Amino acid sequence: MPPAPALSHYFTALRQHPPLTHCITNYVAMNSSANVLLALGASPAMLHATEEVDEFVPLSDALSINIGTVSSPWANAMLSATRTARAHNIPWVLDPVAVGATTYRQRLCADLLKHQPRVIRGNASEILTLNGIANPGRGVDSTASAEDAYMAACRLARKQRCIVGVSGDIDLMTDGDSTLRVTGGHTLMPRVTTLGCALSASVAAFMAVADEQPLEATAAAFGCFALAGARAGVKAEGPGSFMPAFLDALYQLTPQDLDQHLSLELIDAL
Repeated sequence: MPPAPALSHYFTALRQHPPLTHCITNYVAMNSSANVLLALGASPAMLHATEEVDEFVPLSDALSINIGTVSSPWANAMLSATRTARAHNIPWVLDPVAVGATTYRQRLCADLLKHQPRVIRGNASEILTLNGIANPGRGVDSTASAEDAYMAACRLARKQRCIVGVSGDIDLMTDGDSTLRVTGGHTLMPRVTTLGCALSASVAAFMAVADEQPLEATAAAFGCFALAGARAGVKAEGPGSFMPAFLDALYQLTPQDLDQHLSLELIDAL
């Protein structure tokens, strides 16, 4: 098995050239996503008005789309922003929050997928649902295993020609041919709301410095969260103290930490 790639230079590039990361995200996640981006070294922007997204997207280095608290005006802004991002070759990330919950979310994600996200980041159930949307006839099985989600991620990545990142106890990211596995984090992370949303925004920031290696850059974002989560968990006494400790740990991370301390494995795609 070939060795896992070094990731430190992506983090170095992000901190040397802080990417302006445009986030159209949900109400719950705005503050935490902005703080996480700042702790990493990126520059956040939270704009969602349909009257300005087309003008602002070309000024950005990356775009993050999160459908968590979507409504019609926000959906229109998301579709307009992603259309503009594609036209200007601005990398963008889709976070299909609760896509399996309603037909409305599924229709919106189907339309967003037409604008070619660079990365899709979600949990196992979201990736399973999204794969069913992109590949009609492959429905979501409520008893699906983690392996099924991995297979769905590989199929979705091939179909969309993008990176698919699956968050969980073990994180997987794939381009459909190669897959990286990141291990780390802490059991308190699922107890803190919006960390997944902030991860998607962070993936977008790393896309701005991906240097034609989006799979590795995605792994760098996941790796930062895994390392910071593990370190924050040592200090935190519960969810309330975890988030401040997590922000501090992100801020204190060095690029060398990704190469020296991250549990990263290259595995074969299915």
